Amino acid sequence: MDTLSLNKGEQRNLVLIDKPELDLHVLQEAGSLLRLFVFDFHSAKNILHIDHKAANCVTEIYHLAFLHGADSVFTHTRMHHEKGEGISRQMVKFVLDDAAKGEFFGELVIKPDAQHVDAQQTNRNLLLSKTATMRTRPQLEIYADDVKASHGATTGQLDDSALFYMQQRCIAPEEGRKMLLRAFIMDIVEKVPEEGLSTFGSRLSPKDLMVTIDSIIEQR
Repeated sequence: MDTLSLNKGEQRNLVLIDKPELDLHVLQEAGSLLRLFVFDFHSAKNILHIDHKAANCVTEIYHLAFLHGADSVFTHTRMHHEKGEGISRQMVKFVLDDAAKGEFFGELVIKPDAQHVDAQQTNRNLLLSKTATMRTRPQLEIYADDVKASHGATTGQLDDSALFYMQQRCIAPEEGRKMLLRAFIMDIVEKVPEEGLSTFGSRLSPKDLMVTIDSIIEQR
């Protein structure tokens, strides 16, 4: 397990790409801000444990898994609000083709001392084949009485009505399919910051990341 500590008021952007075994524990002190991006294009296991050890912490987690073949990704997030006035946002998306498998276990805990917390967790999944499978398990434990907490999870296929609408406007079915895939993932990719973007030693831009994703989309 890797441990990352954020000091009082510290801000950190962290981008992790294709880490097959990720076990990360983050400790945040008062007023700290973490933006964590996890991108998986091959099989992986992710355990992300975030602790708000003091008040006014902010955590944003963005995770995209885009898989094909027999690849699988298991992601477990543990978001623990131990003190009040904190904010957490989780956006987790899976795109699964062929016989790919995905599993998301989202654990959100708000402790008794964590009043006035605002926590949101969202999981959206696209299945591009009949043999792809997805399992999602939200778990909310709320022990404070003055908080905002929500979870949403959906799993489905590309919108046939949207594809039909595009065909009516002379957009070929395959091109329309690619456009919908790009739209599905862009709300994560567009949040990747230009500055301070590193992947444990290497550097890339959001444009470079989108080139990688586009190459995968072109093969689907």
